[in-house]
Amino acid sequence: MMRPMKGILVSWLGRTDLRAVNDNDQVGLGPIAQALRTGGFSRLEVLCDCPADEVDSYMEWLRPQTETRIVPHLVSLPSPTDFDAIIHQSPVMERVGARARRVALRSIPVLIEGESGTGKELLARAIHQSSPTHGRPMITVNCGAIAPELVESELFGHEKGAFTGAVSVRKGIFEAAHSGTLFLDEIGELPKPAQVRFLRALQEGEVTRVGATESIQVDVRIIAATNRSLTAEVSAGRFREDLFYRLAVAVIALPPLRERNGDAALLLDRLLDQINRESAAEPGFEPKKLSVTARNLLLDHPWPGNVREMLNTLRRAAVWTPGPVMDVDDASDALLPCPVGTEGREPVLSQDVRQGIDINGIIDRVARHCPEQAMEVTGGNKTRAAKLLGFGNPTTLTNWLKKHGVEV
Repeated sequence: MMRPMKGILVSWLGRTDLRAVNDNDQVGLGPIAQALRTGGFSRLEVLCDCPADEVDSYMEWLRPQTETRIVPHLVSLPSPTDFDAIIHQSPVMERVGARARRVALRSIPVLIEGESGTGKELLARAIHQSSPTHGRPMITVNCGAIAPELVESELFGHEKGAFTGAVSVRKGIFEAAHSGTLFLDEIGELPKPAQVRFLRALQEGEVTRVGATESIQVDVRIIAATNRSLTAEVSAGRFREDLFYRLAVAVIALPPLRERNGDAALLLDRLLDQINRESAAEPGFEPKKLSVTARNLLLDHPWPGNVREMLNTLRRAAVWTPGPVMDVDDASDALLPCPVGTEGREPVLSQDVRQGIDINGIIDRVARHCPEQAMEVTGGNKTRAAKLLGFGNPTTLTNWLKKHGVEV
């Protein structure tokens, strides 16, 4: 009796596969190991651009589990976070992409402006990956997530004994990004004293560690981002005018999703595909698709949180949906209330009680949404998040998070 011929599996080694080595209780075996369990393959050709030690560790874990011959291929590919990862079809985003591609080839500073969730870091990475220094590091720092008293030490480094707690010499972020790109998110949060030293670093191409007397030469390409109007910050005296003009050599304005005509429908499909791929190895997961009514509901949503809000909404809906089709109720349950004042409306207060409302559910969603958003925009800094929410101290915020079951 002839045995059926076995095929050759060609697969990319992904993060879910790698996580299975140490965390298979949570993520399962991963797509590759699950496919090999079928016994239908005589050879696995696995492509990977991960660090060699991670690949070796994975191969040591995988080989004892299968009789399939495994042939790894270490390849060098462009980062997936290039311009192709910016999903769009709208003319306004075409113009953004064209400008970003042109500026990527230059060494001038770039300032990206846009609301929260519009993809500023994604665009910054695409610019870096398309630049002549794409093989060099891109260091990302959220200026709003650093305690004000530590900003200068974080950016410029410090010498041993420069201040209480400085037990050793520490290289700053500027030095770490030497010859590459430094992405400064929420640049508008940079304290005024640090702005002076930052301006000097840009002008002179050198930094001086806190507590040091000698400067260090650095060659860094600066990409900054903000969800504020820096011109308004300059007018209010919170941001130095000379630093603003030094940063704003090439300004790229990322439009909110509500101004990207036609992109919402495309994003719904692409992001849901992404969620289905990411969740494929999770126990009991069924790939999801949107019903017509659910799709229409989501297309009518104003998306004040932009692409990030859309992605997280679809992730929630995928959890709430027991079967393969997300219906309108699944989508509705996954939507969070729009912040007061979105597009001139107050959706929470304008709901018609004659139609029946779940007031406890509304209050609970608001109670969870606002702290989650505050923690997100501050990079997990509870002191700053508490201030944004009007709490007296971070302890009050911590208690609130526990009370409402918010995981951060």
